[in-house]
Parts: sequence; structure tokens; C-alpha cells
Amino acid sequence: MKNYKIAAIPADGIGPEVIAAGLQALEAVARRDGGFNVDVTSFDWGSDYYKKHGMMMPENGTDQLKDFDAIFFGAVGAPDVPDHITLWGLRLPICQGFDQYANVRPTKILPGIQSPLAGVGPGDLDWVIVRENSEGEYSGHGGRAHRGLPEEVGTEVAIFTRVGVTRIMRYAFKLAQSRPRKLLTVVTKSNAQRHGMVMWDEIAAEVSKEFPDVTWDKMLVDAMTVRMTLKPQSLDTIVATNLHADILSDLAGALAGSLGVAPTGNIDPERRYPSMFEPIHGSAFDITGKGIANPVATFWTASQMLDHLGENKAAIRLMRAVEKVTEEGIVTPDIGGKATTKEVTEAVCEAIRGENI
Repeated sequence: MKNYKIAAIPADGIGPEVIAAGLQALEAVARRDGGFNVDVTSFDWGSDYYKKHGMMMPENGTDQLKDFDAIFFGAVGAPDVPDHITLWGLRLPICQGFDQYANVRPTKILPGIQSPLAGVGPGDLDWVIVRENSEGEYSGHGGRAHRGLPEEVGTEVAIFTRVGVTRIMRYAFKLAQSRPRKLLTVVTKSNAQRHGMVMWDEIAAEVSKEFPDVTWDKMLVDAMTVRMTLKPQSLDTIVATNLHADILSDLAGALAGSLGVAPTGNIDPERRYPSMFEPIHGSAFDITGKGIANPVATFWTASQMLDHLGENKAAIRLMRAVEKVTEEGIVTPDIGGKATTKEVTEAVCEAIRGENI
């Protein structure tokens, strides 16, 4: 029997609530499958750890994580800790330290969930957004000069390298090639950003020659928001820069009904290091402790993690259970239901246990 070592980092806000739910579902699907175990080690890193120790995680945090098969991450961010400290202190050091350069965000309308788009239902919106996750606008280059003076200057430098752009394009084309429609949309802003973004376009055209069976097109990021809203059926696989895909994937989650159902995988495609899987909804301190956090994004994230680990049947089984429960209307208030986190979790676990397939 296979044994997967999972590092759980619940972190902030509703993170501990949804990670607990996700681990419960993982245990249920592992037992139902019977071919693998999940061995979980939890780490108490996050904003509370920062308040005690002055850092979001220990200095050797990535060393502690490197031998795990995957990382199951909750959410980061707290009202009384600056956002740049929480992000750069925990999530980004893991993503960058383990070169998780492909951020993969699938989005679709699940059965029983109402999209805000009129006349759009399950099957009409089924996308995967691939976000370059190691450079671009979030490279951390830049600085501030003359702080506090009238002539103060702040610079934020976007870094695009041929290696970085080529590898994310190749990953996106391969992913598009594996999906039934074999359709990729490359998002850019090369009309206004004439250096890095023009290189982004040129490398997309170069890489496309390796994938003659993939149909691809190009959209400026502002026009892409319109296309996502008015013509969702025209899209399938999408690739964009760190900043652009970060924004577009939140729009995608909202168009699918709620950020509470949106998953993420931070992937090292070369499998040199553990990949990290997290729901994208954030820490949501306004509902922390109320028992109504939506665990669906975390279940979907767990399914992504299982698929990455090679447990494809278990991944599909978990998503079938989630879709059965959402179709039955057992959902949390953010998507129009009245169920609690616990009730949704128990329903999903029961669906896993009761499935005969």
C-alpha cells in the first residue's frame, strides 16, 4: 500500500476549518480506495506564529517541507498583520523556494450552483487557468527611495525571462493538448507593455509550433475580462502572467458561482520538490469561527493533489462526491445554501463511502 506524506499548513482565518474538512475527506477517500494511506504532519505557521516569533515560519521552514510528497495549504492573511508580511513570509517563499512555477486553477460551474451569468450552467464554463508563478509582476524586484519626502519614489519591476516564459508556455500547451477541446488562449498586454509582454507573445508563437494539434489565440487582458463574461463557452485553457492570471482567476471563480469553490495547485512540473495545493478564497476573517466556511474549494484542491500524486481514480471519486452533494443543494451560505461546513463535509464523506463504482 502506498503511503503519501502530506504537510498540512492550515495557517490563518478559515484555513484551519477548511483544511480540517479537507483532511477528513482525504481520509474517507483513502479508506474507500484501499490502495493508499495519507500520513499528515501539521505545521502551526502563519500570522499567530508571526505574532509570537516575528516570522511567519521558521528560517528553515522549506527544509522541513522538502521531503514531503505534497503540501496542503489553508489561507494566509490577518487583519492585524500587513498583507505583504503574511504573503512574503509564508506562501511565496514556499512557491519560489520549491520552484512551483505553474499555478493551475481549474474553474467550472458545479451542479446545483448558480452562476451570476444569465443562461450559463454546468458545461458552459469549464476552464483551466495556468498562471506563471515564479516571476513576472511578483518577482519582488524594485524598491523605494526618499521615503516620506515629497519626491518619494516606489518602483515595482516585472521580470520576464526566456526560460520562465518558455517553460510556462510549454506547460500550458501540454495541458491544452491533454484536454478534449485542445484550445489555448494566451493572455497578454503587449500593446502597452512593449518589452516583457512582446517577448511573452513571441515565445508563445515559438512554442506553439511544437503543438500543431492545439488551436490557440491571443487576448489582451482587458478584453479577456469581457470575453470571460460574455462568451465563456469560447474558452478552455488559459495562460497568463503572474498578476494577470491572479486577477482573472478570481473573476473566473466569481463567474462560476463563488470563490468558495475555487481550487489551486502550485506545481513543480519537474517534481524536484513537493507541490502545494490550496483553495484560493483567502483567510475570510469575517466568517472565521462561524462554522459556515465553504469547504468545496478545499475538496477540489484535495482532488487536484490526489491527481498530482498519481491517484487519479481517487481524485475523480472525490469530485463525484462533491458534485453529488452540490447538486442535492447541501451547500454553504456563500452559494445560497444553509448548510454548515460540518454538514457539507459529512455529506461529501458519506457520498464517498456510499458510492458503488
